[in-house]
Amino acid sequence: MKSMDRRKFLSKAGTGAAGLAMAGPWITSGLAKDSPNDRIRVAVMGINGRGGAHAENFAKMNNVEVALLCDIDENLLPKAVADVEKIQGKKPRTEVDIRKVVADKEIDVLSVASCNHWHALASIWACQNGKDVYVEKPVSYSIHEGRKIIEAARKYKRIVQAGSQNRTSPVVMAAMDFIHSGKIGDVYMIRIPFIRPRDTIGRGKVTEVPKGVHYNLWLGPAPWRPFIDNRFHYNWHWFWDTGNGETGNNGPHYMDMARWALQKYEHPRKTQSIGGFYQWDCDQETPNIQTSVMEYADGKIVQFEVRGLYDNGDQNGMWFLGTEGYLHLGGNKWSTFYGRKNEPGESMSNDQAKSRYDMLNTRGTGDESHFENFIKAVRSRKHKDLTADILEGHLAASMCHLCNIAYRVGRTVYFDSEREAFIGDEEAQNLVSREYRYPFVVPEEV
Repeated sequence: MKSMDRRKFLSKAGTGAAGLAMAGPWITSGLAKDSPNDRIRVAVMGINGRGGAHAENFAKMNNVEVALLCDIDENLLPKAVADVEKIQGKKPRTEVDIRKVVADKEIDVLSVASCNHWHALASIWACQNGKDVYVEKPVSYSIHEGRKIIEAARKYKRIVQAGSQNRTSPVVMAAMDFIHSGKIGDVYMIRIPFIRPRDTIGRGKVTEVPKGVHYNLWLGPAPWRPFIDNRFHYNWHWFWDTGNGETGNNGPHYMDMARWALQKYEHPRKTQSIGGFYQWDCDQETPNIQTSVMEYADGKIVQFEVRGLYDNGDQNGMWFLGTEGYLHLGGNKWSTFYGRKNEPGESMSNDQAKSRYDMLNTRGTGDESHFENFIKAVRSRKHKDLTADILEGHLAASMCHLCNIAYRVGRTVYFDSEREAFIGDEEAQNLVSREYRYPFVVPEEV
């Protein structure tokens, strides 16, 4: 298969004839200002976990206001409001229904930190209503959804940043520059062991929906099921209806760096994945041990290994294997080794990398700078100013989706990168998208 470069991938973003009404009758025709060079007003969706970091980072910025917090659990809102007020000196408004948030003409930016199954729909609705978007990884629940976010971003000329903050990390930037210099030779394989022990989630039971929780809004696009107490906050990651397992949870960060190193703007051609769920007697559906191998059309290989039980954690990191040597990236530094005897070569810490890129005065090691990069692009109106445009997020998330699909069907799967479709495999193809629960439907034409 011929490789697809960045330009061709961008050109695939269609400009369908559907108007804003495609997303629902509540969509408004008024768009947020196209050149927000004054105060930028941000709404954060999902505040229980990562959303707190979103709100904090935006609230700290000059001429940026966290104007609204949205969560389906009203019990979380008082503390989140107080935390934001303490930083910016002004209370944000609150809302439980994302449909009202995206229709709010006072909001310029939607920052999405909700459950995975909401990422795409919230992002698309925001684009249709003239908002720019910062969306957490994985940017989508499925391959199909990622493509639709790209189409919406391009059609409505929105700035959409993926939450791949390693793109703005000095030490990672330096590692990528070194790999691209060719000093370790031609990179033929990238190995990524991800070791994070997880405890059991136990056996859940059907209960009444907790007071203050808007359960229908939480389910959104996912199938209807009774409220089960161990499927809610955070544990939604481990059920296929709402999450993508550990591969889809932390995998997008590593997949993004892998394809950055390989400079790939295509999907892997062939994917294998094996594993299972071990040790705990509980309701978790996704594997806690999973090894996936992806091969590109030119034979380059990416191996991603999830180990969710007790293990030797010092193996964590990324190993970029080249024909002359290899580079290890992890622990806020990178190191190189050469030849048959693994002789130590060049290395660099994050502080050294910050000095190289004249980033000594920036906040943090990547996370804070990533939000700042997004706001810069919101002001410039140039999506090329983003360090992690939605295209990058889609390609990284799709690698994780391919791994999970191969795991779920139990065999090697072959993927046509240009059509974004499986070759001769109806069962795998059915997992490229999902059945949506009305009215929470990702439209075919955005």
